[in-house]
Amino acid sequence: MNWKAVLKKAKEYPAIFGFISLVIFFALLSDRFLSLSNFINVFRQVSIQAIIAFGMTLVIISGGIDLSVGSVFALSAVIMASVIKGYSVFLGILVALVVGAIFGSINGFIIAKGKIQPFIVTLATMAIARSLTLVYTQGMPITGFPASFRFIGRGEIFGIPVPIVIMFSIFAIILYISIYTKLGLYTYAIGGNETAAKLSGVKVDKYKIIIYMLSGLLSAIAAIILTSRLNSAQPTFGTGYELDAIAAVVLGGASLAGGKGTVIGTLFGALIMGILNNGLNLLNISPFYQQAVKGIVILIAVLIEREN
Repeated sequence: MNWKAVLKKAKEYPAIFGFISLVIFFALLSDRFLSLSNFINVFRQVSIQAIIAFGMTLVIISGGIDLSVGSVFALSAVIMASVIKGYSVFLGILVALVVGAIFGSINGFIIAKGKIQPFIVTLATMAIARSLTLVYTQGMPITGFPASFRFIGRGEIFGIPVPIVIMFSIFAIILYISIYTKLGLYTYAIGGNETAAKLSGVKVDKYKIIIYMLSGLLSAIAAIILTSRLNSAQPTFGTGYELDAIAAVVLGGASLAGGKGTVIGTLFGALIMGILNNGLNLLNISPFYQQAVKGIVILIAVLIEREN
């Protein structure tokens, strides 16, 4: 075997190589790992983080960062839950999507027009959204929804869980956007060299707002799925989700400097995180060690990306 060629391919496709390596590793250590039910469980668990990470992919490719996704997730969930309880499922879902899109647009507008670093802006809106969530709920969960709503998180379509269907549908949409639309082209251009993109006639401010709006919208969609699955909207929802999303994007081979990354890589990055959690649980590894293992994997991914 030509190990230099293998290493070269691993550097070109780190997320896919890492995914395959982890599957082989855990398959050798646990006879319960390579089962259809276990893989369906992994994909179901990953779906929520992956959807958020798809939005984060566009943000990071554009040279930005969105730390508010977890808090927007929670705010969308609790407002949706109260509307569903008081009015209807359709209106509740619509309101959740609007809340996510508005918060994302606010992020993009302040970043674009205020010329403020995305880290600072989204750090501030993360705190604001979380505070609004706690004030709105007074720290109490909202539970008990109609069966039609619970189908989103617990139902199946032709034997496939609905969250997985939604995840792959959004994956296909974002993949199409990133490859075949002006938004995708300009996202890479802005992240590669914002000044050059602006001089080339790209309406940078407009596209930044759209990119962050999509990030907020996808956070709201993920919130709909989790709320439906748990039959509850918790004010603590989404805590740490921004870090999981960023980790998935980085594991997928994206550069935090912008201009580089793919939604395919992000999907495999999210799967790596999910398989790590699943495999370590099957091996009865203490949760106290699991965070350290995930941290080491992320560091390795960043080092590989720097060598490319």
